[in-house]
Amino acid sequence: MELFPAIDLRGGAAVRLLRGDYKQMTVYSTSPVEVAKSFAAAGARYLHLVDLDGAKDGGTPNCELIAQIVSESGLLTEVGGGIRNMQAVEHYLNAGARRVIIGSAAVTDPDFLREALLRFGEKIAVGVDLKDGCVAIHGWTETSRLDGYAFIESMQELGVKTIICTDISKDGAMQGVNAELYRELKRRFSLDIIASGGVSGLSDLETLSSIGVRGAILGKALYTGGIKLEEAIARMKEAESV
Repeated sequence: MELFPAIDLRGGAAVRLLRGDYKQMTVYSTSPVEVAKSFAAAGARYLHLVDLDGAKDGGTPNCELIAQIVSESGLLTEVGGGIRNMQAVEHYLNAGARRVIIGSAAVTDPDFLREALLRFGEKIAVGVDLKDGCVAIHGWTETSRLDGYAFIESMQELGVKTIICTDISKDGAMQGVNAELYRELKRRFSLDIIASGGVSGLSDLETLSSIGVRGAILGKALYTGGIKLEEAIARMKEAESV
C-alpha cells in the first residue's frame, strides 16, 4: 500500500483543518518546502498536496510554491484543490505534479472531467469527499444531494482509474478510519482507491492494507506524532513481504 504524507496549503503555510472547517485551522509550518523534504528524508516516495485557498476560492494561487515543493523534494506528487478548468490542470502538470485531483468540478462540470480524462488519462484522479453519505464540494463548504456510491459508479463508467475518498467526519479528528466504507468501495468497484481521513496510528494503516486499498493519506497524525513516517513505511514494506 502506498503512503501519501499530506501537506495542506493555506496562505503559503502547511496547515490542517478539523473536518474541513476553515475556522478550525492549525498552522504546523510556515515552510512547506522543508516539510516535504523531511518526508523525502524519512523515505517517502509520494506526496499529497491540497491547495486549500484554491479549494475554497478557485484558481491556482499556490502553483509556484507547489512547483518548488515538487522540485526540491523529488517526491511523486498529486495535487488537488480548486481544479475547475483545463488551465489549472495544465499549470499543475507543468509544475511537475504526477497526478491532478479533480474534486468539485467532477460534480459541477462533468464535461470538463471528460475532456481532462481524454487528454491526460491516468494523470487525472477524482476526489470524492463524503459527508453523511453524500458528495461534498467547494472545499467541503457545500454538500450536494449526490449519493456517494452512485457518484463513484458514474466515475468508474467514465473511465476514472483512481479516486481519493475522504470521510469528512473522520478527517483531522484522530478517531480512526471508516473501515466499512473502504471495504464497501473495494467490494463494489475495480478502481484504485486512496483512503483519506482518520488515520491516527499504525493499526489504521494495517487495517487499510488488509482491505486492499491502493494507498492511504497521512495527515494530522504525522504532525502530532501519532505516526512516525519512517516506522509506517517500514511496516507497510513488512506487510507487502508477507
